[in-house]
Amino acid sequence: MSNLASPKRASIVQRNKSALQTLQADIKETKTRLLSHGVYQSLNSLEKIALFSSHHIFAVWDFMALLKSLQKGLTCVEVPWKPVGTPTTRYLINEIVLNEECDVDLQGRRVSHYELYLQAMAQLGADPSKMSTLLGMLNEGCSIWDALEKVEGLPDSIKQFVSFTMDVALNQPIHVKAAVFTLGREDLIPDMFLEILNKLESDHPDKISIFKYYIERHIEVDGGDHSVLALDMISELCGNDAQKWKEATEFSIKSLEMRIILWDGVLKAVNAL
Repeated sequence: MSNLASPKRASIVQRNKSALQTLQADIKETKTRLLSHGVYQSLNSLEKIALFSSHHIFAVWDFMALLKSLQKGLTCVEVPWKPVGTPTTRYLINEIVLNEECDVDLQGRRVSHYELYLQAMAQLGADPSKMSTLLGMLNEGCSIWDALEKVEGLPDSIKQFVSFTMDVALNQPIHVKAAVFTLGREDLIPDMFLEILNKLESDHPDKISIFKYYIERHIEVDGGDHSVLALDMISELCGNDAQKWKEATEFSIKSLEMRIILWDGVLKAVNAL
């Protein structure tokens, strides 16, 4: 029995590997455009990094919507508990949730990455008021869609970016969520940006050390085993369904395009300084 099953299983794995490689090839052009965006070279001062952070905080926050929607869809978060999904996928999602919600700051204290980012903004002297206003409205029962429209002075680039993320988290199928989460989010940090941060930290260690630490933590968390397991998750969820692979590709490209729109908004603001 096992000898008959093995070739079939191997052929499915190989076919999924080919589909994943095709997906990655199809998003390459958009990903290259994002990684070469002019915003990175423009962030060459503390003032500009602070302005960048006041936009980027929304991506840090809505990243959790994607992660929590995956945790809800791929693990059991209800009582009574029952096994959901595969152990490998459960491990991946729960470990990322643990890292995102309960990491450590520079003093070794437990902190979520969102709260760590707020620490970085405070050190930079950045303005978190629009993000705080949005959360206040949500706490009062306002829908995310209404809140985005009611926050005074919120750039359209942020509205478009967060609206896309929330649509994926709330309305799209699990394979689309996994693709956007894996291929369109925080692993997109070019070496050039790290070089700028290293230079700024050497000149202003008391102003940018937390921000640099946050970026380094995300690179560490998103890399290695997590990256491999996340790609395996996409492969498992799409399986041999050509339509699912098509949707995963389309939404991955769209997520990268939305990040370009967010960066366009940052660059416009930076150039206006």
